Amino acid sequence: MVSSDQRRRQLAREKFERQQQRREEARHRTRRLTVVIASALAVVAVVGVTAFVSLGGDDKDKNDAASSTSASPSPSPSASESSAPEPAMKIDKKSKYTMSLKTSQGDIAFTMDAAKTPHTTNSFKSLADKGFFDGTKCHRLTTQGIFVLQCGDPKGDGTGGPGYTIPDENLTALGKAGKDGTVTYPAGTVAMANTGQAHTGGSQFFLVYKDSKLPPTYTPFGTMDAASLTAVKAVGTAGVTGGAADGAPKKAVTISKAAVDKA
Repeated sequence: MVSSDQRRRQLAREKFERQQQRREEARHRTRRLTVVIASALAVVAVVGVTAFVSLGGDDKDKNDAASSTSASPSPSPSASESSAPEPAMKIDKKSKYTMSLKTSQGDIAFTMDAAKTPHTTNSFKSLADKGFFDGTKCHRLTTQGIFVLQCGDPKGDGTGGPGYTIPDENLTALGKAGKDGTVTYPAGTVAMANTGQAHTGGSQFFLVYKDSKLPPTYTPFGTMDAASLTAVKAVGTAGVTGGAADGAPKKAVTISKAAVDKA
């Protein structure tokens, strides 16, 4: 017999897959429309063009949030939109690094092991050194079934990224998937968001504030310290704006400064 907790986790995964599919389809529609508009402008002079393109899935996502009891991390931009090469490897692959985030809800820090996640660690150091994360918001909180705070999107809507992708790493660290196809991402874990396809991580990551069942397809690359986990838990406890289980956190989290240094 399937327990209520198992059913909630199943709904969380199913919702995640639906959201990924809708967002991928929406991005393809957006790119096609952009090509059509660009072609038209190349042929004729246009007095004025105003185009509104919905990213798709938003209304249905809200309906899903109302009908489902769970939510999950949203994807980063599609791989086809991220064609630049990843940063050149400059870190010491034998060392550990600490990423420190100064946020509007307190300091959040986590340790990264470059020996296990060299591409992810190197990318995050490169981005932090450039100030990429400074001024960005943690745009999404989920509070049922899966318990994460998602950050790292310069657009703030779940579709932004650095313009390149990095390979998946360390996917076996959390053990073998169970019969339901999931593993437990323990509270305190920091992992990469992706499009649902392999090797499509960018800059978006999520902070797990309570044990969460997810497929082992999200690179686990960091571990928060106790004080940082407490800070993220407080954001989770405050809930989502409007009272839903998935959306912008009621306690807005803005990253004012991000830094990565050797631990």
